[in-house]
Amino acid sequence: MALRGLDAIRADLAAVYRDLHAHPELSFAEHRTAAEVADRAREFGCEVTTGVGRTGVVAVLRNGPGPTVLLRADFDALPVGERTGLDYASTVEGVMHACGHDMHVTCLLGALKLLADSRSLWSGTVLGVFQPAEEIAQGARAMLDDGLYERFGTPDVVLGQHVGPFPAGLIGAHAGPAFAATDGLKVVMYGKGAHASRPETSVDPVVMAASTVLRLQTIVSREIPGGETAVVTVGALNAGTKDNIIPDEAELKINIRTYKETVRARVLAAVERIVRGEAAVAGADREPDITGIDSFPVVVNDADAVARTMAAVGAVIGDDKVLDPGPVTGSEDVGLFGTEAQVPVCYWLFGGADAEVFGAASAAGTVDQDIPSNHSPFFAPLVEPTLTTGVTALTTAALAWLDLG
Repeated sequence: MALRGLDAIRADLAAVYRDLHAHPELSFAEHRTAAEVADRAREFGCEVTTGVGRTGVVAVLRNGPGPTVLLRADFDALPVGERTGLDYASTVEGVMHACGHDMHVTCLLGALKLLADSRSLWSGTVLGVFQPAEEIAQGARAMLDDGLYERFGTPDVVLGQHVGPFPAGLIGAHAGPAFAATDGLKVVMYGKGAHASRPETSVDPVVMAASTVLRLQTIVSREIPGGETAVVTVGALNAGTKDNIIPDEAELKINIRTYKETVRARVLAAVERIVRGEAAVAGADREPDITGIDSFPVVVNDADAVARTMAAVGAVIGDDKVLDPGPVTGSEDVGLFGTEAQVPVCYWLFGGADAEVFGAASAAGTVDQDIPSNHSPFFAPLVEPTLTTGVTALTTAALAWLDLG
């Protein structure tokens, strides 16, 4: 079958992964990454188009009549300074593949290579979609608005995967709402600056912002029913320039995760009420500004698609290695590809952590402390067996939807 060729390309894929990890690029600046992807996909015999949705790449394998299967990988990095100590760590100051997108790209390249070399086994079309700017929730929309389906065909299913901080070799897929919606907000609170020695002449935006941060923590604990899920995080608070100056304003960046529209609306309303209320209590003369940063929709995995895809994957890697992780509070824009085409989506997780280290942490109850998660400066998936599992899953999933000869 198609996977028999994996041994021959494993070392090359590992080299590709390390190279991509060492050369991360931020959202919509993934020019080197796109060029590397395009060159390799062309070598496999794909029809390659670059610049889709600004920096996206589409690699198409056409192999006669049959279904069209979209395989998606995102490839932007994060503004995080790497602290893994790896010999292939980021060479770009303050930028890192801290979310595993380099692993996603490598796995999709591996799957395209295996599918290209096994055309005698299947018929149909494979759309390899290498997406930019997932981290700012703009890449999927940009590719769709650039005529993705009009130019390359509408898929019958959307498939993809995301590496996560659980044991390498495992696959996790959840039917229904699988990844949370996200709303990012920027809040600017306005006070009145003064000398630090005379706070009575000021309206201190630092105290105003601090009070707001604390009050925001009560939304989930006191306004959302216990059976519902919501997360409210203040990821940034910036104010002032010097210890003896009370500044004029403070800026907060707030991240909200929900699964239901009713809960989302309630949380957003509560955030606005608290922000404006704290400003009023502080005596601010000017209303705070609240603007959106980004927004991800809920990723809803089609139940039948999950059952069909995971049955195929489990038959290859072992049913005991396929699990249901439940809904996760991470967010993704991959669902837009399915919504736009009105076709099912199956998006799963694959583990990247050392199984022994994870097992020890689990036994000690210290997983949250000892296993670096996505977006951590210490996040570093094992190269193997993570790559093998990811390539195997993606290739097997594609074959589950293509016509087999």
